[in-house]
Amino acid sequence: MRKWMLFLIPVLGAAIIGCGGSKSLQSAGTGDIPDWYVNPPQDPNYLFAANTQSSQDMQLAIDKATEAARADIGRQMQVKIEGLQKRFSEETGTGNDAQLLQMFTQAEKTVVSTSLEGSRVKQQKIVKDGSLWRAYVLVQYPIGAANEALMQQIKNNNQMYTRFRASQTFKELQDEVDKYDKFKQEQQQGPGH
Repeated sequence: MRKWMLFLIPVLGAAIIGCGGSKSLQSAGTGDIPDWYVNPPQDPNYLFAANTQSSQDMQLAIDKATEAARADIGRQMQVKIEGLQKRFSEETGTGNDAQLLQMFTQAEKTVVSTSLEGSRVKQQKIVKDGSLWRAYVLVQYPIGAANEALMQQIKNNNQMYTRFRASQTFKELQDEVDKYDKFKQEQQQGPGH
C-alpha cells in the first residue's frame, strides 16, 4: 500500500500542477483581449481598424498600435478608391486612357495620405503583458470624409472633373458627400435639434 501511495503522490501532484497551470494561462491569454479587437464594429458610415502592439513604454505601445491601425485605414481607403476608379473606367470606357488613370491614381494617393488625419481612436485598452505593456487600439474614420476629400481632389483637376461629372459613379459619390454634409450639420447642432 505504501508503494502505491508513494507512486500516486507525484502523479496527483503533476496532474494538479498541470491543470492549474493551463487554467491560468487560458485566463491570462484570453481575458485581456477586448471584444472590439476580435470583432471590430461594422458601420456603413465608418472604416474601422483594430491593432495591438507591445513595448516596455506604455505610451510607445499605444502610439505603435494607433499608427498601425491608421495604416490599415489607409489601405482600406486605397482599396475603396481603386474600386471606384475601376467602376468609373468601366462605365465610361476609358480603361485604356493612361492620362485619366494617372490623374485618378494621384487623387487616390493624396486622399489616402491626408485621410489619416481625420481618423480618431474610438477605443483603447492597455494591459500588462509580462514585463511589457500591450495596447489594443480601435481607430475609426468616417467614410463620408474620405468621399469628400476624393471629390475635392477630382474637382481640383478640371479635365478629370469634366469627364467624371457625367458618370453614374460621380452621382453616387456626390450623394455620399451630400449625406456626409448633412450628418456633419446634425452633429454640430447636437441632439434635440
